[in-house]
Amino acid sequence: MADWTQRCKISGDVVFFEYVTSELAQNADRVFVWDLDKTYLDTHFESVRGLYRTIMEKAFQKKNVPGTGSLVRAITTAKDDKAFPIYFITASPPQLEEKIREKLMLDKIRPYGIFFKDNLKNLKPGRLTRLNQQVGYKLQALLQLRSVIAHDVKQILWGDDSESDAIIYSLYSDICSRRLAGDDLKFILSHLKVRGQQLRVIQNLQNEIPENDPIDRIYINLATDTDPDYYYKFGRRTLPTYSSFQASLDLYQNHNLSLEQVLSVANDLVTNYGFSPEELGKGLNDLVKRRVLTKEVVEVIIEGLKTERLLPSYFRLKSEPISTESFRKIFHSDSGSDSERWIPNFIDYLHDFR
Repeated sequence: MADWTQRCKISGDVVFFEYVTSELAQNADRVFVWDLDKTYLDTHFESVRGLYRTIMEKAFQKKNVPGTGSLVRAITTAKDDKAFPIYFITASPPQLEEKIREKLMLDKIRPYGIFFKDNLKNLKPGRLTRLNQQVGYKLQALLQLRSVIAHDVKQILWGDDSESDAIIYSLYSDICSRRLAGDDLKFILSHLKVRGQQLRVIQNLQNEIPENDPIDRIYINLATDTDPDYYYKFGRRTLPTYSSFQASLDLYQNHNLSLEQVLSVANDLVTNYGFSPEELGKGLNDLVKRRVLTKEVVEVIIEGLKTERLLPSYFRLKSEPISTESFRKIFHSDSGSDSERWIPNFIDYLHDFR
């Protein structure tokens, strides 16, 4: 643990452990980025007690958010046993790198890299509030990552609702595309308590990265049960989910998972986390109601789940799924309200009505 500083790149409170060559990182045409805390692992570092417990846990004691292990394994199976272009971002201190990497290895996951926040320095009087202020840290980490991956890469991002991940990921998108820059960006970042050296680093990184929007999809795990309607302000590209099963359904629709892999995630939730077939049906109905899944996809999913007895035989949809044609016409056109656009014209970062 003592030699961790020799195995990473340090920039302010952003500590990056990279496990692959720069050539391999730049060759990936699609990159997955997971927030580790409350999105992949059930971690608690908002208090001194929670941070202490996180530090003292052994790798095998660290608990997954239900279904995330099987979901990530499903995503990475296309690469067999080779490293897969997935990165993690955590607010845990870099001293935990060996334990967290060991935990991922136990889950049969070999990431390209992990970002840590050097948070132990904040365990001082007057700085404790910085333990859970993540906007500047995560933005800097994302922009540093953007600078070392392919120019035309597509990224799929995972976060949760316990912090400000939807804001952070949308800001990252606006920074990369230059929808926000200069004084406008500085004003918004200052409002979000990103100031001083970190603000300057973010501005400098914007000048160094490609001018395009790399984000393909954003998933937000509803760890604290935020109303999904809140996320309409970020556009349809951002999908809040109640479970790994819901995320797997959308990944299937977008050709990132096979039906068999979706069924594997569903079976993991039922077998290992106490989910019932009725709960899976409720999650499916929720996405249909929110017009996330198309009719053609839903029909295949229902048949597969019923065949594996992962849905009750009496299951019925409570609303009519949207057709593929209507889905594309409504959510991928330049007309309609911002809440129906894939990427809205404007996001209000200054008022957070959750």
